[in-house]
Amino acid sequence: MARAPRMTVLRDSLIRQIAAQGPITVAEYMTTCLLHPQHGYYTTRDPFGAQGDFITAPEISQMFGEMLGLCVAQAWLDQGSPAPFTLAELGPGRGTLMADILRATRAVPGFHDAARLHLIEASPVLRRIQATALPDLQFHDSADTLPDAALFIIANEFFDALPIRQFLRAGDGWRERMVGLQGGQLAFGLGPVTHLDALEHRLADTTAGQMVETCASAAPVMAALAQRIGQHGGAAVIVDYGDWRSRGDTFQALHQHAPDHPLAHPGQADLTAHVDFEALARAAHPLHATALTPQGVFLERLGITQRAQSLARTLDGAALQAHVAAHRRLTHPQEMGHLFKVLGLHPHTAPAPPGLDT
Repeated sequence: MARAPRMTVLRDSLIRQIAAQGPITVAEYMTTCLLHPQHGYYTTRDPFGAQGDFITAPEISQMFGEMLGLCVAQAWLDQGSPAPFTLAELGPGRGTLMADILRATRAVPGFHDAARLHLIEASPVLRRIQATALPDLQFHDSADTLPDAALFIIANEFFDALPIRQFLRAGDGWRERMVGLQGGQLAFGLGPVTHLDALEHRLADTTAGQMVETCASAAPVMAALAQRIGQHGGAAVIVDYGDWRSRGDTFQALHQHAPDHPLAHPGQADLTAHVDFEALARAAHPLHATALTPQGVFLERLGITQRAQSLARTLDGAALQAHVAAHRRLTHPQEMGHLFKVLGLHPHTAPAPPGLDT
């Protein structure tokens, strides 16, 4: 077992709970660490930027949001400019991405007049920040309460933070990875061998000792989006790190901009896992899923290099160097360009969002 010895207030509470009630799943651990009302990571702080623990693509450069804005606006035009329509974001951070989307689409005839802005956000801290950054918006705790209307929705680094369960292949069955105690400290362990219908299809592409991750909470989100887009039109553009199918242990923590042991700082570190895009596409049936596309390829198809060159003409010195570095970070295969992927979802009767192939 791998142990993590450091102490936090939430860690003490988890130790007492596990000592009294037994080991918990990784999903239960993630949910507690991220969303505990008093000590949860997302409920108590702004985790973004230099003062937080990580920097997302919208915080790196305005170009990311501008490209996403053009993608959404063209998808809206391609579907006949429905009005009114819901413009929404899952997990909108500080509101930076949506602010850039709105700025980039200001000149699109009718787009702003028809758009109704909705944000799905669980953090009260981030809601306050978003409310100051964006006009005339409505908050939701989940996608279930979005309006029944044409829906164009963005999700950037949202699904990686949803709680996962981890299962280790054991013969023709699986052992679930649990969070328990060893020597009075939080430690990973394994549950008994079980046979799970939900993982039956993974017996064909895994061997003994390999790990598979599942994310049950993603399916209801995707179903809510699919219901609205399927009935009223629209599209979803999902950007996250991961791959088409889950394989291996990707559970990770980030604390003060550095990798951390996932059990070391409960409530004080960001906890994420790679996204299983195949599972998202399955849950969004009957919407059509585009081919999974590397972020760098997606942004280049939308014209990010031309936009970068245009912005560079007004810059010099350190500002120009930072701008060039931001473009590289977003698009280069050795940085975010390949690790992050983009999945589009749309009705079968509508074209794919720009930058994504069907």
